[in-house]
Amino acid sequence: MHYPKTRQKLMSLAVAGACAAAAAQALAQEAPAKAAEPEVQSVVVTGLRQSLLSSMNLKRNSDGIVDGIVAEDIGKFPDTNLAESLQRISGVSIDRSIGEGSKITVRGVGPDFNLVLLNGRQMPTSNLGDLNGRAFDFANLASEAIAQLQVYKTSRAETPTGGIGATVNVMTARPFDRPGMHSSVGVKGVYDSTNGNLPGDIKASRSTTPELSGLYSNTFDNNKFGVALTGSYQERNLGYNTAAVSNGWKGPFRGDDNSWGTIPKGSATNPPGASDLYSVPQNLNYNFNGVKRQRTNAQLTLQYKPVDKLVTTLDYTYSENKIQTKRNDISAWFNFGGSNSSWTGGPVQSPLIYKELLDGTSDIAMGGADFATKTQNKSLGFNAVWKPTNDLRFELDTHHSTAESRADSPFGSSNTLGTASFSRGDTTADFSHDFPVLSIAGADFTKAPQQVTGSVFTNGYMKGEVDQTQVKGAWKVLEASELKFGATVSEVKNRSAFSNQQRDTWGGATKPSDYPSSVWHPESVRQYFDHIDGSGSPSLFNQFYTFNFAQVRQLAAAASGKPELYLPKTSFDHDARTTEKSNSAFVQFNTDWDTKLPIRTSVGLRYETTDVTSTALVPAAVGISWVSQNELPITFGDPTFTTLTGKYHNLLPSFDSDIELTPNQKLRLSLGETIGRPRYDQIQGGTTLDSLVRANGGTGSQGNPALKPVKSKNLDLSYEWYYGKQNFFSLGYFRKNLENYAGQSQFDATPFNLHTPVGGKFWNEALANGCTTADTTCIRDYIFKNHDGAPGVTRGTDANGHATGTIVGQPSDPVANFKINSFSNQKAASLNGLEVNLQHMFGNSGFGVSTNYTYVHSGLKYDNAKLGEQFALVGLSNSSNVVGIYEDKNFTARLAYNWRGEFLSSTFDGSGPNPQYVEAYGQVDISIGYNFNEKLSFQFEGINVGNSIQRVHSRTKQQLESVTQQGPRYMIGARYKF
Repeated sequence: MHYPKTRQKLMSLAVAGACAAAAAQALAQEAPAKAAEPEVQSVVVTGLRQSLLSSMNLKRNSDGIVDGIVAEDIGKFPDTNLAESLQRISGVSIDRSIGEGSKITVRGVGPDFNLVLLNGRQMPTSNLGDLNGRAFDFANLASEAIAQLQVYKTSRAETPTGGIGATVNVMTARPFDRPGMHSSVGVKGVYDSTNGNLPGDIKASRSTTPELSGLYSNTFDNNKFGVALTGSYQERNLGYNTAAVSNGWKGPFRGDDNSWGTIPKGSATNPPGASDLYSVPQNLNYNFNGVKRQRTNAQLTLQYKPVDKLVTTLDYTYSENKIQTKRNDISAWFNFGGSNSSWTGGPVQSPLIYKELLDGTSDIAMGGADFATKTQNKSLGFNAVWKPTNDLRFELDTHHSTAESRADSPFGSSNTLGTASFSRGDTTADFSHDFPVLSIAGADFTKAPQQVTGSVFTNGYMKGEVDQTQVKGAWKVLEASELKFGATVSEVKNRSAFSNQQRDTWGGATKPSDYPSSVWHPESVRQYFDHIDGSGSPSLFNQFYTFNFAQVRQLAAAASGKPELYLPKTSFDHDARTTEKSNSAFVQFNTDWDTKLPIRTSVGLRYETTDVTSTALVPAAVGISWVSQNELPITFGDPTFTTLTGKYHNLLPSFDSDIELTPNQKLRLSLGETIGRPRYDQIQGGTTLDSLVRANGGTGSQGNPALKPVKSKNLDLSYEWYYGKQNFFSLGYFRKNLENYAGQSQFDATPFNLHTPVGGKFWNEALANGCTTADTTCIRDYIFKNHDGAPGVTRGTDANGHATGTIVGQPSDPVANFKINSFSNQKAASLNGLEVNLQHMFGNSGFGVSTNYTYVHSGLKYDNAKLGEQFALVGLSNSSNVVGIYEDKNFTARLAYNWRGEFLSSTFDGSGPNPQYVEAYGQVDISIGYNFNEKLSFQFEGINVGNSIQRVHSRTKQQLESVTQQGPRYMIGARYKF
C-alpha cells in the first residue's frame, strides 16, 4: 500500500537498501513480469550512505515524481526533526518555530495546502498558533520510530486529496518489514546555548537536558506474529530574543494624505513627496522568551499472519508536546507625531530615524507573560492485506485519529501582564541597521515607579479528528499491466475555540505603591542581541525591569479587588466547529509498453464529493438602540450556535509516464489535477455582527462553507541519470495553474431580524414635520419631544440642555440591513519552477556530496507601491541544500547547509494589509558518528552552528517587522543495539 511501485528489472538496486528490503519484496509480487532480468550486482553499503542509496532507489523506482528519505537503520533516522529532514529534499522549504522545523512549503505552495499522511492515512492538525489552519506541525513527532518519508510531488489517483504542493507519507517501522529480533536504546544530552542568553526571571535552571529513546521489534512462530514498540522522551530548554514593530506599520499613506495626522512634523530629511507611499511604526518592542519543551512519543504495532495470503496490522501512535513559555519585554508606543525624522527616499518611503517629542509622562511599557500549552496526537488504525491469488490483492485500512491542543497552565494558553513607568520623554527609533535602536530621554524609574497597567488572559482550544476507511484492490490484468481501484469514506472534524479576559487599563490599573520595589529586577537590553548589527549603538535605551509573572499577577489581583479578571475565562467566547464528510473512488491503470525504448504509463481518475457543515458560537443580537446622532449599538444576549452548510465535488485525472532512454536514464512526464481545501476560518459557520450600527446599516462577517477547494492543474517534466551505484543527477520542470483561491466578498443580509428605528414610524413622522434624513439631531429631538415614554423611547438631557437618551427599534420598525464580509472563490495564480539534484559518492574514498537547488517563479507578487488589500502567493521562495558526507567502518560525518531565499509570509501584519517578507536565511548543521563496535555507537550533533538570525520586514528593508536572535544547540549521545 505505502511504497511506490517497483520495477523488477531495477530490483537489484533496491535490494542494496536494507531499510527498503521488505517493501521491495512485497511490491515485487505486484510488478509486471519482464522477459529478461539484468545481471544482479552486489552493492554493499551501510549507515548514511545506505540511507542515501535507499532514498535514490525510492525516487528511481516510483511512478511519478517521488522523493524521500529512508532511515539508516531501524530506529535511526538521519535527523532529529522530521521537518529538518524534509528540507533537504529539493523543492521543500520549512517554517521554523522555537528554532526547529515546524511546517513545510513545497514548490511555492504554503503549509495549508500540503497533505500529511501517517502510513497512508490522513492526519488531523492542531496548532494554537494558527487556530484555523490546516498545516501539520512536524514538531509533534519524534524521528526515532520513523522508517521512511515519502514526498509525492505529482498527483496519484490512489492518494487522498488535499496536497497541492505535495503529499507527504510518514512511515513507521513494522515488525514484518524486518523479521527477527531488533532492539536498541539511545540516550542524548542536549546543550542549548540559547537558554543562557536570557534574563534570570525567564531562564530555565539548566541548559543541558536529556533525551531517551528505545525500540523493540520481534517476530514469532515462524514470522506469524510480530510486535514492535518504540518510545522516546525529550526535553529541551531554550530561548530566543526578538526586536519587533509588533503591532505592524501604520499605513501606507500617500504623502498628500494627512487624514490620520501621520505626516511628520518639524525638521525632516528627505520627507515623503505628495505621491509617495509611506508608513510609520506603531510601536517598538524588545522581547525575551524562555521556553521549556517536553515531547513524548510512543507507538505499538501488532502484526498477525494467520495464513500466508493474509497479513493484519493493528497499531496505536501517541505523541504529546508540552511547551511552557515565559516572556519579559520593553516597548514604546508611538502616537504618530514624528519630528526631526529622516527618510529613505523613493516611491515607497520608510523612516530611517523616527522621533516623537513627549512631555515625560508617557509610558515605558515593560510586560511579562507566563503560559503553557499541550498538544496530544492519538491514532488507532487497523490494516489487512489479502492476496487470494498471485494476480489479485485487496487491502482494508481504517483508523481513528485525533489532534488536540489546549492550555496547560492556570494562566491560560497565552497571556500578557502589562506594567509601565510613566516617565518617557522624547522617543526615537533608528531603523538604519538590522537591529532597530530605541532611544528614550528623561526616563526616571525612581520618580515614576513601575505599576501594573492592562492585561490579557487567553484560553485557546483546538481539536482535529479524522475517521477514515479505505478499501483498495490491485489486479494484474496482463503480464505487463495492472488495474488498481478503491474507495474511501472519511469524516474530518475541526473545532477551534478561544476566549479573552482583557483589561484595557493601559493608563494604569493600580498604584505603584501596591508593589514592593523588590519585585522589579533591573536588566539591560544590549547583551541579548549581541549578534545583530546595530545592537551596539550607544543611543540604545539599555535598561528595563523584569519580574516574576505569578508574583506580580497575584499582587495586581489583590490590589484591584477583582481577582477573577487576572485569570482566563473558563468558557469560550468563540467556538467554531466544522465537519467535512467525503466519499471518493478511484481507478488507476498501470502498464509497461514493449517498445524500443521501454515505457511505463499510469492513468488514473479519482472522484470525490464532500459535504461541509460548519457551526459557530456567536453573540446573539437581540436589539438595536439609537444612542446618539449616528451610533446605533447592538444589544447582545447569550451566545448561540448557528449553522451553515456547503457541498462540492471534483473529478481529478492523473497521468504518469516514464521512458527508459538507457538502462540508467529516465525521462518522466506527469499531468494531473489536485485540490487543497480552504482554511477553517474561511468556511466557518455563523454570522458575527460588529457592535455598532450606523443610520445606513451595519456590518458583520461570516465564513462560507460552500467555498470550493483550490484546484491545481499540474505539469511535471524531469530527466534522471543514474550514472553510478550511488550517484544520480536529475533536472525537473514543474508548472501549476491554480484557481479558486478565496478572496474577500460582501453581501447584504438581515441576520437576527433586528428592527431599527431608522425609517420607522417615529422617524418618518419627524421627516414629515420638517426634518431631513441628514439631520439626525433634528429627528432625535423631535422623537424625544413628542414621544417620550412611548415603547422604546427613553429621554434624557445633557449639560447643555439638549435631548439625549435611547430609541430602541420596535417590531413595527424596518429590519436592519447589514453588509456581511465573507469569502468567495475569485483568485487565480500560476507558478513554475526548476529543480536540480546531484548525489555523488567519490568511489571508495568514503566522501560524498548531495546537493539540490529549486527555483520557483510566479507573476502574482505583492506590489509594495499599492494601497489596500492584495492577493499574492505566500511561501514562494528559491531554496538550496548542500550536504557533504564522509563514512567509513567506524566514522560517519555530515556537514549540511540549508538556504531559503526571501519569501512573502503574509499579506497582513498587526496593523492591516501590509506584507511581511522573511529575509533569506541559511543554517549550518553538523553531525559526527563513531561506531565503537557493532552494537555501541556515539554521536555528536550541532544545529545552527553558524548562529544565524532571522529577520522579517514589510514594504522596505527598513520597515522592520521582527529580527530574532537564537543560537546553536549541541547534542552528544550513545546508542546500543541488542
